[in-house]
Amino acid sequence: MRAVIAKNGKLLIQQFPEPTPHADELLVEIKATALNRADLVQKQGDYPLPEGTSPIMGIEMAGIIREVGSNVTDWKIGDRVCSILPSGGYAEKVTIPAAMAIPIPGNFSFEQATAIPEVFLTAYLNLYTLGNLQAGDDVLIHAGASGVGTAAIQLVREAGARSIITAGTEVKRAFCMDLGASKAIDYKAGPFVEEVLHATDGKGVNTVLDFVGAPYFEQNIQSLAVDGKLILVGVLGGRVVQELNLMDLKIPRIQLIGTMLRVQPLENKIKLTRAFSDYAIPLFESGKLQPIIDSVWELDKINDAHDYMEENKNIGKIIIKVQD
Repeated sequence: MRAVIAKNGKLLIQQFPEPTPHADELLVEIKATALNRADLVQKQGDYPLPEGTSPIMGIEMAGIIREVGSNVTDWKIGDRVCSILPSGGYAEKVTIPAAMAIPIPGNFSFEQATAIPEVFLTAYLNLYTLGNLQAGDDVLIHAGASGVGTAAIQLVREAGARSIITAGTEVKRAFCMDLGASKAIDYKAGPFVEEVLHATDGKGVNTVLDFVGAPYFEQNIQSLAVDGKLILVGVLGGRVVQELNLMDLKIPRIQLIGTMLRVQPLENKIKLTRAFSDYAIPLFESGKLQPIIDSVWELDKINDAHDYMEENKNIGKIIIKVQD
């Protein structure tokens, strides 16, 4: 089968043996996969893989079950599924634990389906599980037009809460507002704290969903309400905070939560996947939730697709069509 690995900062398509499912696994013929920021970091050699993980790139996919393990009773050959992966998504086939499979809504294409697992599971984990999102809450979402950002806006809206987003272009901000954000801030125009406090009548937000890291740390703390949560999803802007006054966390009872979906134990991922599927599949089927797709690329254009993502122009997910 064709599969993609990283070498010296570039992606190479090579031939790999087809995987064989174990008793509790499914063999899935991949129809589409999607790009994630973690892929860019892994390509450069800065994202150590979990032990025993395949070198094949890609952490989500959508496809058709072609083989069912001997212990599996709730899936059959021909079923359409999508899933997050530890690796192996940039390939023509992959094995997954059967309990990790998410059914594809009947009206969805494979391209739409593969835009769901990583970003919606990440947003659901951080907002609902870790953030304990409640109706009436205010949430600050950085990188609002990203894949996770667009998923988070929708999940906040469905919870009866309000989202304030940051984005760097007028087009992205307008898109986020149309998706349900209550306020969109141009992070390039200067500090965002004053606008966040103004939008919340001086109280601050209950939760910050941050992908930037060190450059936003102080402003994020200042933007939080009493008992607020700063959920650190990424550190794309920097990892080291030079000065930190712990009293800024202690007095307003701020919670700092670090999170990474990819390294969660399998049992945690299964529990998350089941909870998310029960909650979200009916919402996808009714149209209340929707995967946001920026563009679709062929597998042999994988390096071009990565270059496009690195330019930070996308709104929503960049999809790779693996095969017909």
